[in-house]
Amino acid sequence: MALHLPRRRFTVEEYHRMAEAGILGEDDRVELIEGEITEMTPIGRLHAATVNRLIKLFVTIFGDDAVVGAQNPIVLDEHSEPQPDIALLRPKADFYASGHPTPEDVFFLVAVACSSADPDRRIKVPLYARKGIAECWLVDLEQETITVYRDPAADGYRTARVFRRGEQIAPAAFPDRSLAVAAILG
Repeated sequence: MALHLPRRRFTVEEYHRMAEAGILGEDDRVELIEGEITEMTPIGRLHAATVNRLIKLFVTIFGDDAVVGAQNPIVLDEHSEPQPDIALLRPKADFYASGHPTPEDVFFLVAVACSSADPDRRIKVPLYARKGIAECWLVDLEQETITVYRDPAADGYRTARVFRRGEQIAPAAFPDRSLAVAAILG
């Protein structure tokens, strides 16, 4: 007979209070996913370089019409506050000083994976869909692909398209502004 122990799910408010109390430090690589505090993979040089490249590209292409956030929290609901690698956000005069962005503020998110895209694909991408994030890009550096997920639904994204070198991607929110896959992958 298997023993089932109930789990205690934390809220975003409790998660923030843990940081204020010093239980979680500024340097702790954690995020809140569906009430559980999960450790994030350390950021390697290839991952960091890709995020830096994306920041430069996105500021150049979208900077007049969006806020480009890097590895900052997005409040999805009462129990989830992930920190996507890149978030392209609706402009806000205070740059979100009054509160972290929510799904309604997000044009699209980008997750960068170096060695294994599987956790993002299995956990975060479906979570983003359930919470109404309109579009999510999964940059898989190992496979040299970018999967673009669109049309969120309760059971995941309805569409997913894989892009490779030699192709162009245009976000749904900015269909007239395309990026070369090779420019993203480096």
